[in-house]
Amino acid sequence: MKKAIVFVLAFAAIQLLVPFLMSNILMLMGKPWTGSPVQIIIASTASSVVIIALFLYLRWAEVSRSYVRSRPWFVLFWCALAAVGALIPSSWLQEQMPELPNLVEEELDMILKDRWGYLTVGLLAPVCEELVFRGAVLRALLRWTPRHWIAIAFSALFFALIHANPAQMPHAFLIGLLLGWLYYRTDSIVPGIVYHWVNNSIAYVVYNLYPDPQMKLVDLFGTQRTVAAAVLFSLFILLPALYQLSLRLRKAA
Repeated sequence: MKKAIVFVLAFAAIQLLVPFLMSNILMLMGKPWTGSPVQIIIASTASSVVIIALFLYLRWAEVSRSYVRSRPWFVLFWCALAAVGALIPSSWLQEQMPELPNLVEEELDMILKDRWGYLTVGLLAPVCEELVFRGAVLRALLRWTPRHWIAIAFSALFFALIHANPAQMPHAFLIGLLLGWLYYRTDSIVPGIVYHWVNNSIAYVVYNLYPDPQMKLVDLFGTQRTVAAAVLFSLFILLPALYQLSLRLRKAA
């Protein structure tokens, strides 16, 4: 458990430290930190790169090609399909919960509506977060307790809390459980990266098509009946995908 907490704190510290250093460097150059989209995206990108480099250099997370060499193409396909199928049910579930404060709404808005924002949200975040929260944190927790669902639950909790945004935490926790299960069954972060990438990519595309953060599913589909049909249709994608994954997920030989 101690190692897992150290990994989470290191992740959080770098996320805070890099923007701080960047703002000070800009001040020394006579250029103020304005919190512009470009500055935020650069800081976020730099944070992810530093985190990935640190966790690999210190071997806090292990990376191997053995899983990819096992050619798990159908597993990765079902991971991608599960991410597609989970989008609407997850949004619907979140709408049923009490409204939580969105502390980073303005910052997310600036990142998501910028085309370079996809670099950090769609590409680097899936790799960075899977490397840390599954490849390091969950791996340490699985060594801490033989009860894998306890380890997965703790890793999902850490994953939710690190977002530091109540509005994102329920979704992050549920996704963290699924991503933890993918890692536990395969001993690889690759399936999680694929799921995470598809999830974030869809969020990026949907946001740019419908940029109103207050928009509900009923605004998109027109009526509650159509929303219910969309949720049901999505479950016909999600549940078979999860079933196929339960059959196909396995560690590389």
